[in-house]
Amino acid sequence: MLDMLESLKDRFLEYTEIEKGRSLKTVENYDRYLTRFFQFAKSYNVTKASQIDERLLRDYRLFLNRQSSQPHRVKGKTSDTLKKKTQNYYMIALRSFLKFLAKNKVPSVAPDQIELAKVGDRELDLITERELKSMLEAPFRKLQNLKNKTRLDEIKMLRDTAIIETLFSTGLRVSELVSLSRFTDLSNDQVSVRGKGEKVRVVFFSPSAKVAIEKYLNARSDTSNFLFISHSTINPAKNDQDYALTTRSVQRLIRDYAIFSGIARKVTPHTMRHSFATNLLGNGADMRAVQRMLGHASITTTQIYTHVTDKELKDIHRKFHKR
Repeated sequence: MLDMLESLKDRFLEYTEIEKGRSLKTVENYDRYLTRFFQFAKSYNVTKASQIDERLLRDYRLFLNRQSSQPHRVKGKTSDTLKKKTQNYYMIALRSFLKFLAKNKVPSVAPDQIELAKVGDRELDLITERELKSMLEAPFRKLQNLKNKTRLDEIKMLRDTAIIETLFSTGLRVSELVSLSRFTDLSNDQVSVRGKGEKVRVVFFSPSAKVAIEKYLNARSDTSNFLFISHSTINPAKNDQDYALTTRSVQRLIRDYAIFSGIARKVTPHTMRHSFATNLLGNGADMRAVQRMLGHASITTTQIYTHVTDKELKDIHRKFHKR
């Protein structure tokens, strides 16, 4: 029965979280992607892993390719189909599941039967130096626009400035940022963080980021262990975890300051990470070093930045391409 596949899925998700060290968010996504595949397989009367074959995979890929990206769209409005990149997420989860089956000698189709759809070159969301400067000044300018400023408004301004400085200075993922400890020792301008796959790496803080953090911490009177907290929800009856900013809160914060700064494009914490990487590479940093600072498992991931940062080629073009 399908329960057999569900049992295998549960074992796979436990393996992914515990043995592979993937984040809870990744596990949740894999669960969602595989649930959709099992629902599809049910229509083919597939009840066992051994019944998953090439035909089922091919039909499932066709099914995904025809799915709407907005299944609950308003009647009368057209909707785009799932992007190739999104379809690949589903197939990557399924391929990982099949690899788990093979590892545990559970008969099924070979994982290498799954080929991912080709997608175009990734477009990076970047901001200019001028836009970054405007973003860094935005918290202070926004505070000045308030008619009745409070002490809490000032503290939030200091916090938000420190967050923007830290994101650009370190290239941290937003999940890594919200996990930073208030008692992080920045005396050596660096700190170790635990990123994807529980991998530890060192990130570095610029002098301006350190100053911004110091000003923010000096203004605080709470006892939370977290570096960046949600001051509007502080309650002595709650524990320290309740103080921490969520990733979603930081995403909204960055979005709102981008809008306030007049930036028409979508700006996210990951945009700051992209800008951090391109800034380093554009100024001649070694790609392997940038890979380590970003915490990329593969140099291939870091190479997505090269087409916008190859300063040497740009200089050659200017020197030799005469008109």
